[in-house]
Amino acid sequence: MDAGQILLKHGLLTNADLSRAADARTNGARVDQVAVELGIVGEAEALRALGAETGVDFIDLEAANVDLSLLQPFPPKLIHRHGLFPIERRKGVVVVATSDPLNLYPLDEAAAALNCPVIPVLATREAIAKRIKTHLGVGSETVEGLLAQREEEELELVDGLQIDEGEIAAEVQEASVVHLVNEILLEAIDSRASDVHIESQPSGIKVRYRIDGILQQQPTPPEINRFQAAIISRLKIMARLNIAEKRLPQDGRIKLKVHGREVDVRLSVIPMLHGEGIVMRLLDKGRMQFSLERLGMSGKLREKFDRLIRLPHGIVLVTGPTGSGKTTTLYSALLDIKSEDTKIITTEDPVEYQLEGINQIQVHPKIGLTFAASLRSILRHDPDIVLVGEIRDHETAENAIQASLTGHLVFSTLHTNDAPSAYTRLVDMGIEPFLVASTIEGVMAQRLVRVLCEKCRTPYKPRRDDLPSDFPWDEFIEQGGMLYQNAGCRNCRETGFTGRQGIFELCETTDAVRQLAHDRTSSWEIRKAALADGMRTLRQDAWLKVLEGRTTVEEVLRVTKGDLA
Repeated sequence: MDAGQILLKHGLLTNADLSRAADARTNGARVDQVAVELGIVGEAEALRALGAETGVDFIDLEAANVDLSLLQPFPPKLIHRHGLFPIERRKGVVVVATSDPLNLYPLDEAAAALNCPVIPVLATREAIAKRIKTHLGVGSETVEGLLAQREEEELELVDGLQIDEGEIAAEVQEASVVHLVNEILLEAIDSRASDVHIESQPSGIKVRYRIDGILQQQPTPPEINRFQAAIISRLKIMARLNIAEKRLPQDGRIKLKVHGREVDVRLSVIPMLHGEGIVMRLLDKGRMQFSLERLGMSGKLREKFDRLIRLPHGIVLVTGPTGSGKTTTLYSALLDIKSEDTKIITTEDPVEYQLEGINQIQVHPKIGLTFAASLRSILRHDPDIVLVGEIRDHETAENAIQASLTGHLVFSTLHTNDAPSAYTRLVDMGIEPFLVASTIEGVMAQRLVRVLCEKCRTPYKPRRDDLPSDFPWDEFIEQGGMLYQNAGCRNCRETGFTGRQGIFELCETTDAVRQLAHDRTSSWEIRKAALADGMRTLRQDAWLKVLEGRTTVEEVLRVTKGDLA
């Protein structure tokens, strides 16, 4: 009985499905494989049916314990070309996962190579591919192909007879490098990485992804080191950079389309001691959603922020280090207040995401289009609301102040560690204290904490001595005395976290804060006045997230510092 008849027997295909799959066959593909490709039947269901007929068990490969020592003697071509993956050794017999129980030749070849019997088990192609990436590294299949091509090319060069074929082999190798770079980028995008780091080390190339704010090294085959220069050159070509320049830093941009979504890549190349290092910031436009509801603000804080962003004029600042979500907060605020009767213009460096209904300007400092210069021009375009990407210098700060004084609502970002420091930072830039006091309506400081995975977080009851001294123990006891910690599952890639949320510190410019800013008082005095007026610090807001079961104590300690008494 052939594969199609087996699926028919098990009720997974109808006669019409069978005919449709048979008609769509190309290059000798089997009917069951075509049916899976067409989406008529799921691969797991088809494999279970084929396994029932052939006496081969179907397993959950992601949950299986793999004996990694079997990978060393196992022929790479059987893994990459035939989709076999060794799992364990049982009493002198090696168990091997395959997604094709009807193709016995690769299994016979594996038995001959290992010099022992082989027992097949069934797993989906996706599950086997995940195991290959996890244990052999991103791009391992491409590297294996590259090495094979290089060996062929070297043999031809030694003969010195088939130069043309050697040139063709070089072209194929170039195409494979393209595939290898694409695979690194695709894996990063699928992993929700915000940055890709390709680092040149004495031992070779290292690939790391920043996922939910934490750098995670990606396993790569050691052979990838031989293609380090080709990978870096390929990325430079994609970003339209000078591949011959290896002594100076370069910045570029790559536009990709992945799974129907637009992904913008900002690439930075810096010469290091052992070669060039590359960092790519991935801006996944299709996956990004700008909404104040999703930022993680508590009810009272959200009400205060809503009131600030709807003022007729003044300046609202968002502060925090790079990568703390400032742009996301400002974009979400703009989309929340946008309407047909307001004109919103932004000036940014760079424009990270394009927003419908909002006029955005990309600054170009090299040609004189700075934040300050563009802001002067913006005011001649009759805006109601203005967003300045960042206040970096006195001129930009002065223009933002003037814009607010002439009846505009201005949003911007500033690099300070907390909200009260923003007032003194502007004074340090040379802005008169009375102007700072009269125009700044509020400052939001923020950070990002990782959110616990709902599917695997585990409750526990801590002791008082196990928690930091500023932990709100009384509130904790009132709500039941239970916290959560990360565990790890398939859903969260074994990290225990899925995504991030903001923690916030909103300093409203009350009369007390305004007077202190006017009097050139220190940020510490402004902070005390803001706390007396009801400001909740970053640390206090983070503890609320812990009490709500959204993050962990360890995550709060990683992101924030304790509040001084």
